[in-house]
Amino acid sequence: MSPRLDEPRTPIAPSASTHEPSVTDVTSWMYGPGAETAAAPAFEARTLAPATAPSADAGLLPLPDIPSQEALADMGAVDARVLSKTLFARLEALEEGTHEYAYVRNTLVELNLALVKFAASRFRTRSEPMEDIVQVGTIGLIKSIDRFELSRGVEFPTFAMPTIIGEIKRFFRDTSWSVRVPRRLQELRLDLAKTSDELAQRLDRAPSVGELAEALGITREEVVEGMTASNAYTASSLDAQPEEEDGGEATLADRIGYEDHGIEGIEYIESLKPLIARLPHRDRTILSLRFVANMTQSEIGEELGISQMHVSRLLSRTLAKLRKGLTLDE
Repeated sequence: MSPRLDEPRTPIAPSASTHEPSVTDVTSWMYGPGAETAAAPAFEARTLAPATAPSADAGLLPLPDIPSQEALADMGAVDARVLSKTLFARLEALEEGTHEYAYVRNTLVELNLALVKFAASRFRTRSEPMEDIVQVGTIGLIKSIDRFELSRGVEFPTFAMPTIIGEIKRFFRDTSWSVRVPRRLQELRLDLAKTSDELAQRLDRAPSVGELAEALGITREEVVEGMTASNAYTASSLDAQPEEEDGGEATLADRIGYEDHGIEGIEYIESLKPLIARLPHRDRTILSLRFVANMTQSEIGEELGISQMHVSRLLSRTLAKLRKGLTLDE
């Protein structure tokens, strides 16, 4: 009995590492052990009924009877391989954009979805939902189906796996970073993490910047730049409470500084104090009544027994003197 497409295989269990599966691994997982030499089962060639699929065009070989979606999930691996080859041959003979072409293409996608799940399982430790990773991997599967050619003599899983994994990696590179950084720094972050783990095991301590730079053959400045870029991978909410808080309600936003515009005023006040101290008593009184007591010029004139026009001239002269004194100090 042919092995199932989704049957787990211990020798080649997928992992979260970046090791690319070999041709033997992919073929053995997708089609079962000994699939390279397994004899293809004979399919009964008959035209599909109109209620099941589009009718065959004149002059084309008839399709084998395509199972339903539930039957595709339970189909044996070798049977799935032979059916895929038959469908690919038919796909090349059909005109793109027709109903028949779309039907055969969609059937190939359903038939090889297990390959996407195998590739996606290598990234199961990531924070992204597995459904999203499978969806992105399916895009790579569709691209592989559109570009695959039987004449090259390559098994489809071997051809499709790099495209599927590449699509998933591109998804993580473009969307999983909280702050977008150049691709060079993204790759440097991975190299630093891998090298740091290796050196930590060898040295039994955390490696220094110099040791990382020597191991990677780069400068210290590039190592520091890569470490800084690593902080952009994840971000924390300003409303989240720090983990070290014991029952407190303080958030990260409460610890972030803000621009205090009053500091600039303090600087001006301290600079004006000696200038105001040198003013005559009447000028100081006018300044106090105008800017501290918020009195009008008419009210100041009545208070000092002078005219409003005289108060205006004295105030303008005093302000000009103070302004000139500040300018000279700067």
